[in-house]
Amino acid sequence: MEKKTRTEISELGQFGLIERLTRDFSLGDPSSLRGVGDDAAVVSPPAGEAMLCTTDTFYEGVDFDLTYFPLKHLGYKIVTAGVSDILAMNATPSQLLLSVGVSSKLPVEALDDLYEGVRHACRQLHVDLVGGDTRASMTGLVVSATVLGHAPRERVVGRDGAQQHDLVCITGSLGAAYMGLRLLERERRVLADVAHPEPQFAGYEYLLERYLKPRPRTDIVAALAEEGIRPTAMIDLTDGLSSDLMQICRASKCGVRIYLDRLPIARQTSALAEELHADPVVAALHGGEDYELLFTVPLSMQEQVMRLGLVDVIGHITPEASGCALVTPDGAEIRLKAQGFPEPGGN
Repeated sequence: MEKKTRTEISELGQFGLIERLTRDFSLGDPSSLRGVGDDAAVVSPPAGEAMLCTTDTFYEGVDFDLTYFPLKHLGYKIVTAGVSDILAMNATPSQLLLSVGVSSKLPVEALDDLYEGVRHACRQLHVDLVGGDTRASMTGLVVSATVLGHAPRERVVGRDGAQQHDLVCITGSLGAAYMGLRLLERERRVLADVAHPEPQFAGYEYLLERYLKPRPRTDIVAALAEEGIRPTAMIDLTDGLSSDLMQICRASKCGVRIYLDRLPIARQTSALAEELHADPVVAALHGGEDYELLFTVPLSMQEQVMRLGLVDVIGHITPEASGCALVTPDGAEIRLKAQGFPEPGGN
């Protein structure tokens, strides 16, 4: 920011700041009737469809570290988080409300970067910014995003519908976001006292993108609809495969068996784990923030799911009394445990 013109937030005032940050946003979704500029947004889902709503709040020093998290990427990721929650209900995201608490240490130009990332995500994901708020913060940057979506009532999917013998399906690869964070943390420590730091990221670009700019799986929800598949239960992966799968089992009152040799782990994830003397399976099970979709479907739909070409079948649902376990290639069972994504700077 030192190389840019620095405009203090106080020079614009709250309303001037809001006008500046939102001037390049426009409405595109037919359900968005009135957006930024009034006391409340006005939205109207298509006839016969249910409205969905989700909120996420991100705190500087807890959920992100501005030492290595570019504000453009942060803006993009914040939209991704809310959109992914709507997708996990088998619904279409449509509107966003964004509230920002900002300290005086950040100039207006920093917020321009944040909102540029938000704008890019909104355009790419076809979501309208329809409202929000700005406030002073005494604890660093705080961003809260509320995302609305809609879907035909009969298509909405929760976490509580998994049935015995259902297949457990996962999109994308696991643990990449966590290893991207580990890479950033390593480079920050190594270069902490270097005057002109040059971090070594070559060969691990995929991991950085998965952490800094994850892409929500809008393609999966569209593909499921086209194939006529309605999952019996679904959740997005934010806390790690183990924890999120156990949430489905808890809500559906069932057990599960997933298989170690079926877990999709990217080559870069395994390579960095080896370099850091870590276990890629631990990253896959407990890493979190992958923003992939985990869902279950009836066994009878196995061929349809495989035709998608975007999904790995990693296990099946079992009776509740059997518990939740990972099965190794030799047939041994390891009980799954809930273990969340570590905070920046944590262990």
